[in-house]
Amino acid sequence: MTAPTARRGTAAIDEIRITRALLSVSDKAGLVELGRFLAGHGVALLSTGGSAKALAEAGLTVTEVAAHTGFPEIMDGRVKTLHPKIHGGILARRDLAEHRDAMAAHDIAPIDLVVINLYPFEATVAKGAGYEDCVENIDIGGPAMIRAAAKNHDFVAVVTDPADYEALMAEMKAKGGATSLGLRRRLAALAYARTASYDAAIARWMQGEQQDRFPRRFVLAGERQQMLRYGENPHQEAAFYATAEKRPGVATARQLQGKELSYNNLNDTDAAFELVAEFDQPAIAIIKHANPCGVAVGKDLAEIWERALACDPVSAFGGIVAVNRKLDAALAEKLTKLFLEVVIAPEIDEKAAALLGAKGNLRLLETGAMPDAAAAGLTLKLLSGGFLLQDRDNGRVTAGDLRTVTKRKPTARELEDLLFAFRVAKHVKSNAIVYARNGATVGIGAGQMSRVDSSRIAAWKAREMAEAAGEKESRAKGSVVASDAFFPFADGLLAAAEAGATAVIQPGGSMRDEDVIKAADEAGLAMVFTGMRHFRH
Repeated sequence: MTAPTARRGTAAIDEIRITRALLSVSDKAGLVELGRFLAGHGVALLSTGGSAKALAEAGLTVTEVAAHTGFPEIMDGRVKTLHPKIHGGILARRDLAEHRDAMAAHDIAPIDLVVINLYPFEATVAKGAGYEDCVENIDIGGPAMIRAAAKNHDFVAVVTDPADYEALMAEMKAKGGATSLGLRRRLAALAYARTASYDAAIARWMQGEQQDRFPRRFVLAGERQQMLRYGENPHQEAAFYATAEKRPGVATARQLQGKELSYNNLNDTDAAFELVAEFDQPAIAIIKHANPCGVAVGKDLAEIWERALACDPVSAFGGIVAVNRKLDAALAEKLTKLFLEVVIAPEIDEKAAALLGAKGNLRLLETGAMPDAAAAGLTLKLLSGGFLLQDRDNGRVTAGDLRTVTKRKPTARELEDLLFAFRVAKHVKSNAIVYARNGATVGIGAGQMSRVDSSRIAAWKAREMAEAAGEKESRAKGSVVASDAFFPFADGLLAAAEAGATAVIQPGGSMRDEDVIKAADEAGLAMVFTGMRHFRH
């Protein structure tokens, strides 16, 4: 198809008075108020279906599109606005004589304002409607008119969101019923973003129906939730966007109190909540800079908190706390004793909320549900000039997946701690080493270039925290150790043995596995292989 030849007329006119508006909306919020305002400024109203009915019932004079075009709606409403009298009225350039002559010859009246929001496709999919219902909620005429109006923004204003009605009315009131070029351009940009996100939702749904998880063209759309004070650092601008995925977490949470969430708050809180989602039993995680500094599981939240905090109370200062159960008053009372940035939980009881309310700056988030750690999904990482797309790491290792490779098998207690430690290691930046004992972390080594360094750091943490608490022995003594990936050499494993660990869990798969197994046997360690690694970069 050959593109039309560019034909510009005179310079774009700043102020265009609105004489005729086309209103056709699925979301009727604010429609009548806008209609009354437009009518009060002498604007002729065109409309369709339910929108026309709502305006007429409010006592406004409105012309149905079918009456305007002289052509009835057909095919169950699939064809109603796809007509030259509609698209000609929207697309005609008022500064070109040929366009004006064509309008006169074909009795096409100009349309200066298009107010449209689209069939609720996203909502239809979200409620689990069948395939045919979803298809029927794909709008055709709406996007065509929106795109036409946005293209001809030199002369036409287009509004796709009730949130923008106020700005439109304010400008028309200030300019005697006219709109400025600046407003029309801003509205046009919003309009194209809306049709792009709408088409993205349709494409993602159709690709999902075809089980095409990595399509030739991957489209993603997000809606801005808030502008942030800054990004990771004060010199970086940032904003928070939500996608169509309704996974419980920071994007769906209700903030009960506290200061505005920052970029780093959001990133760390997401990491914390995803970590506690790994566990079926009650769990608490304390996160600092996207890495856990203490995690524990158990029965009583207040007791779990004490064990999670004991892992590294220094790093926990100013941290993020995630809970996978209803946050109760007993836990809340303990949380008030430490400076924290964010607390997130699926539920928060009234007494707990009241206690935490004394910490005015603390951000308190309630999600209403927990995310499913085993659910499929995709994660995206931007690169220069592109991005990486992969499955969410929903891999979970159970006791039945483990293969004991040493002479000594782990005890029942060691086995529980091994599985716990490995799930925590999944959420620690690689290279990751986690020491755990009795359902709580006692030392964590994160993000080192060498696995043996991570092991030594974790052991040092376990020893230092014990000394600070007046304990005679390192907390790593009698612990188990988890590695997110295989030990390429025996030195990392021997560092764990020297620290006092009695059992090891690791993926296995190294060329030197036999050397590592031999070293474990010589040290009297029990070691199991998972066959699954959890790199996290």
